[in-house]
Amino acid sequence: MTAKLDNRVAFVTGGGSGIGEASARLLAREGARVVICGRREGPLQGVVEAIRAEGGVAEALVVDVSDEQALVAALEGTAERHGGLDILVNNAMSFTWGALTEMSTAEWHRNFATTVDGTFWATRTAMRLMAERGGAIVNLASICGELGAAGMAGYSASKAAVINFSRAAAAEGAAQGIRVNVVVPAVVETPSTQGMLADEQARRTTDKLIPMGRVGRPEELAEAVVFLASDAASYITGAALPVDGGRSAVLVTAVE
Repeated sequence: MTAKLDNRVAFVTGGGSGIGEASARLLAREGARVVICGRREGPLQGVVEAIRAEGGVAEALVVDVSDEQALVAALEGTAERHGGLDILVNNAMSFTWGALTEMSTAEWHRNFATTVDGTFWATRTAMRLMAERGGAIVNLASICGELGAAGMAGYSASKAAVINFSRAAAAEGAAQGIRVNVVVPAVVETPSTQGMLADEQARRTTDKLIPMGRVGRPEELAEAVVFLASDAASYITGAALPVDGGRSAVLVTAVE
């Protein structure tokens, strides 16, 4: 894919690993100046160094996306330093899992602090910064936001909120040339799934649930993110794009 993002300014939350890292690196390869944020400096700097080694432009900011003031300041500072903001990728998330009947209110709320609140704060700020120039916002959701999964009530609710929030934001931003779309993965090889996929039996079972026979790679999700952020998707807004190996297309799959 040739996205042609030369000199565009992109901000990626949760950019230190997984889908966020892959998206940041691909955005940079396509010519964007990339700012990534996350809570841990080490992984962020590693991504920045990798981007710079490939000839790209990147910087890292240590920001907790569940901290409204810090996140807003990071976005506004990015726009001030780089002359604006063209692309926002809301990738950061946090979640708890467990039986609904055993979930505390605090655990329930932790599913929303980064995933929903952070997406709202960043999107609101970005739409203000993009008001006169237009731009593209890509939010990361999950198949759990569209289908139920036992033990994932809080996470599922938060990702469902991201999907419909994005539709509303798309409706509001369209007149100003601001597009808002969602990428909806199923299981992807990231740090958050590493433990589950390390179990051989769990890995085989998960692969069999996906029509394409395997879990996704972060780089495959990044391709969709960058497509939606680019002019190749200039007439696409309010869409929730499944990038899941066909998982959401089937009612039942055979598992031996």
